[in-house]
Parts: sequence; C-alpha cells; structure tokens
Amino acid sequence: MKTSWRTASLVATAASVLALTTACGQDNSTTPAAAAQNVGATAPAGSPTTGAGIGTGAGNGYGADGNQSSASPTQAAPAGKLTVAANPDLGNVLTDGSGLTLYRFDKDTANPPKSNCAGDCASTWPPVPAGDATAGAGVDKALLGSVTRADGTKQLTIGGWPAYRYAKDVNAGDVNGQGVGGKWFALAADGKKASLAALPGLSVRKDPKLGDIIVDKNGRTVYRFLKDKAWPKSVSNCTGACLVKWPAVGIVKPEDTQGVKKKGLMGFTRPDGVKQMTVNCWPIYTFSGDKAPGDTNGQGVGGTWYAVSPDGKPVGAPGN
Repeated sequence: MKTSWRTASLVATAASVLALTTACGQDNSTTPAAAAQNVGATAPAGSPTTGAGIGTGAGNGYGADGNQSSASPTQAAPAGKLTVAANPDLGNVLTDGSGLTLYRFDKDTANPPKSNCAGDCASTWPPVPAGDATAGAGVDKALLGSVTRADGTKQLTIGGWPAYRYAKDVNAGDVNGQGVGGKWFALAADGKKASLAALPGLSVRKDPKLGDIIVDKNGRTVYRFLKDKAWPKSVSNCTGACLVKWPAVGIVKPEDTQGVKKKGLMGFTRPDGVKQMTVNCWPIYTFSGDKAPGDTNGQGVGGTWYAVSPDGKPVGAPGN
C-alpha cells in the first residue's frame, strides 16, 4: 500500500513537472515563425512568406486578404540613405539604404500626410521608419518628412506620401509591388509615382558599379568625351559618324534637373547647328549601344568615353 501511494505520488509529481516544462517550452519553441519574425527585415530569397495574405493577390486592395486590424509592425529595418535606381520600365525609382524599392499607397493622403495601411496591410507593406532617413544622390532632403501612425511610430514621407517596402521584394532592384491591387506604386524621388514620363530632363541615379551618375529624361546614362573642351567655351569634337553613335543630349532647362550641379549647366550651339547640353560646361551625350535605362555599355569605350558624375567629372577616367 505504501509502495502504491509513493508510486502514485511520484507519477503525479512527474506529471506536474512535465506540464510546467511543456508550458515554458511553448513560450520559446512553439511560437509561430510569423509571430517571431521581424516584419521590417527582408526575408531570404525563396523562403516562405509570413503574415496574413502575403502573396495572395489584391483581395481587399491592400495586397492582403485579411481584414485590417489596429496592430502595426514593429522593429522595421531603418531607411538609411535614400537614393534612386534606374528601372527599364519605370525610370528612376526611389530606394532605401539597402537598395529595396519604396512604394506609396493610393488610399493614403499627402496633404495632410496620413497612412491608411495597418494590421495585415502593414505586414505585407512594412512602413519605412523616418528616424534615420537621409537624402542621397538625386533626392531632395526638403521632400523628406514624417507622419505619426496610429501606434505612435514615425513613418517616412516623400513629398507628403507615406513610404513602404513590399514583403515580396527580397533583392535590391525588385519591383514586385508595382501595381498590386491597382493601388500600390513605386515611388519617384519627388513622391510621385515612378514612371519614365516623370523623369526630369537630367537627374542622378546610383549605379552599382559606377556610383552616382547622370541620366537623361529617358533614364539613359549620360557620357562625356575626353577629346571635347569646356573652356574658354564648350567645344564638341564628336561629329559625323561619331555623333550618330553618340547622340548629343538636347538643351535642358536648369529647373528641369535634379541632383545635378547647377554651375556650368547650360547649352550651346554646335558648328553643325545642333543645340547640345553641357554639365559644368562639358558637352554631354548618350550612347546608341545602351538599349535600356540603366545600361552603361559606353563606359570606357576607346578610353575616351565615360559616364558623368553630378558635378560634371568623367567617372572612372584616368586622373579622376
């Protein structure tokens, strides 16, 4: 009888300890991955997405099928230095410090700034924190601002529009969120929807190999010819067949430029009558061998042709 009582007691004690251990273990080992994930961080390529509705289509217009709740993602990745990147279909697209595309939402407002994306929507479209955002090449820091969200966090705004990332963009340059639900669009540097038609006559983009370079209104790389002259007057030594291969960039008004140094930003008339633009008084061209925005096939050709930096210098040229 004693043995039976003692056995029962030990069994009961063991069961108690097991129940306690299981309950503690659940706090650490059985928490769903979606609940533990930092929603502001980029998921590895090919990994399953988390959060309600991610990748399930437009559904309710937020890119997620679940209803909005009052919750909002926390610990979002910092914005870092904002720059622009060339996209063959959209022209210059605004990106964060990691090269991820930033987006705007048609149901938001810019004047006054207000975000209407929370809960499941904000899991699919993580709001970009405003805290450490800085303006890089081609970005006007005067257009950077913030809006206070319902949860009290500060979200970055561009030209008044709240900025977001997209959960399905995993690599720098991805634009998988473009047009989702007919309400989400990549941001241009001025807060407008990115499009080739929205590009200034001359602007700056960050090339992964060359750094900050000037592009024309079509997003095509702009070049300098080392045989040209800038002083005491602008002189182009590219004529005839050269000009067919390296078309002269037409006149652009200084106010139709973004991120380009204004000094020496002017046009001149060539001996053949063609009006050509200059940056820091140096004639500029595009290259017929560049087939799409972002191409830099003319870089270093013949040791005399080089992409142009925002201050007019030839990028990568000897002595520069």
